[in-house]
Parts: sequence; structure tokens; C-alpha cells
Amino acid sequence: MSSVNASGDGPGTQTPTPPLDPLDQGAVQAAVAQALDAIGHAASVTDLQTARRDFQGEQSPLTQANHAIKLLPKDQRAAAGKLVGQARGRVAQALKQREAELQAEEAQRRLATETVDVTLPTARLTEGARHPLELLQERIADIFTALGWEVAEGPEVEAEWFDFDALNFGPDHPARQMQDTFFIDPPGSHLVLRTHTSPVQARALLSRGVPVYVVVPGKVFRKDELDATHTPVFHQVEGLAVDKGLTMAHLRGTLDHLATTMFGEGVHTRLRPSYFPFTEPSAEVDVLCFVCKGHDPHCHTCGGSGWIEWGGCGMVHPNVLIACGVDPLEYQGFAFGMGIERTAMFRHGITDMHDMVEGDLRFSRRYGMEI
Repeated sequence: MSSVNASGDGPGTQTPTPPLDPLDQGAVQAAVAQALDAIGHAASVTDLQTARRDFQGEQSPLTQANHAIKLLPKDQRAAAGKLVGQARGRVAQALKQREAELQAEEAQRRLATETVDVTLPTARLTEGARHPLELLQERIADIFTALGWEVAEGPEVEAEWFDFDALNFGPDHPARQMQDTFFIDPPGSHLVLRTHTSPVQARALLSRGVPVYVVVPGKVFRKDELDATHTPVFHQVEGLAVDKGLTMAHLRGTLDHLATTMFGEGVHTRLRPSYFPFTEPSAEVDVLCFVCKGHDPHCHTCGGSGWIEWGGCGMVHPNVLIACGVDPLEYQGFAFGMGIERTAMFRHGITDMHDMVEGDLRFSRRYGMEI
């Protein structure tokens, strides 16, 4: 049973508002007066938005009257357009003015309620400290930029070609195995978390050409368990120089300069034959013990040997140069790399890798200083 009564009034009916005649000056002025009254009584931005919708929206009387002008005879449209246009302009002006007033009132309320007494004592935030690994990377980069080298960077998610193939790693090289390298899904993406900073060697040769002298500090990833001397995420610094006439003597001189700058006067390096796919000949780099200088058989730092293993180096393999479009008969180069964490442990006497990764502010305050 419908709830509409015979007169058309009831909860189930809605009496439509008759459209405003765009030529009825009295009706137009009444609509303007109603709009100005509602706008003037708007006490908040929300009230003003309601008034804007009621008197400027698509279903408002003045908007409907404006739409109705096109239905009038041509000789009446100009007068109607002028009347309705002026009315809508007054409403728009009133809305703009009231909005500015409400915003000013809101600003005044905030100034009154959110006032801060800057003379009151406050609790000071605890000062932090930069991590010693970050500072050590910057120090090494400064050493080489002072020699005229450039600092290069590369992506941490690296293409397998740059991480292995370009560096003369064979398809069956053990470093490619899943137990050593983090491979990125899906398996066919040929992406890895870089296992060393050496891929930047290939990127630098391809992007910069030769001659090139770059130092590459950065983060690397391997599947090592976190213990006192290992971590799955660590930092390396890589050096690459490719030019005409470079020899192992230039490599040795560069390493000795780095060792002296990092560990003090009188500290130099020695090279022991080794093997790396991307260098030939290759060598392990040992640095003279900066504590006993090789004179104390009971030294805890070097174990009495007088030398501390530091990193690896060698002359850039011709296959690497060829892969990067460099003629190995015209250009030669050397490369070296060492761990930042290991260097920090030497410099500061740190014995546990956990201290470097736990984020304890006391650790950074103690070692996060470079002079």
C-alpha cells in the first residue's frame, strides 16, 4: 500500500522546486538574498561548502535559471543573461569574501590555541654519530680523488653478465652457485645481488672509455652466516686504472700509498701470488702490521707474522678488457679490492662483526670519528 495521499503530500512524495524564471527580476533577487543570508551565517568552512553547493551547484536556482536562458526567444536572452549573470556574480563574490574571512578567523584561532612559549626549557634530542664504515668509505674516496681519480658507483641489483661474464668467470665457476650468490626471482631474470664491487669495472670501461682511473666503494652481498668475522652484507672498495704503459709497479705504489695513508708512516704492503678470474697475474695484498711493524713474535694483531691479509689485486685480465671493448695490446690496467669492515677492524681493534651491524650508538660514538 503506497504512503502517498490524495493531495500529493506525504512521506513518499517530494514536491519539485519550480525552475526560476530568468526574466523574473523579483525571483532572481530573492534567490540572491537567500544565498547571501546563508553565506553570511556560515560559521565554518563546512557550512560554507554547503552554501556553495546549495546556491552555486548544478541544481541551485540561479544555475538552473542560467541554463534556461537558451530556451528563451532570442530577443529576451540578453536581458535575462545580464540579470542572472549579475546575480551569480554577487553570490560568487560573497562566497569568496566569506571564505577569506573564515580562513582568517581560523588562523587567529590557531595562533591563540597553538602558541608555543619558546623560552620554556626543553629536553634536548640525543646527538647521534655517523657510522665508522661510512666515514671510512669517504676517507678512502678522498685519498684517491686527491690523486686525480674519480668515484664511481653501480647498482646493487646487478646483471649476471656484469657480475660474472664480463669479469671472465666461466659458466661453471663456483662463485655462480646458489650457495654463494643471491639470485633474484624469477630465475630467468639473470639478476643477482652483486657479490663484489668489481662489476663497476666493466661499467666504468663501457661508459667512460679509456684511460680511466676510478675508485668504487659500495655494499656487496654473499651467503655468509653472521658471526664475529663474517656478515652476509658488507662493504668493499674497488680500484681500477686502465691506461697505456701501466705495470705491477704502479699497482704496488698505489697500494703502498693507500696503506701509509690509512695506517701510518712506515706501513707498506707485500704481494703474494694468487688467482682471480678478472686479473692476470693476480696477488693477495698483505699490509705490514701497524702495531708491531713485524718485530713482535707475540703480537695479537698480526699473530706474530708481522703481516695482515688485506685484499686482492692484479693486472686486469685481457679478456675483461676485450669484453668491454678495450684493446689489450694498447692498454693495460690494474685493479685491487679490499673489505671496508676488515680495514675498520684493523684500524680500531674491533674484534666482533656484530658490533658493526647492531646499530648501537655507543659504537658509532666511539669509532665514528675521523681526524
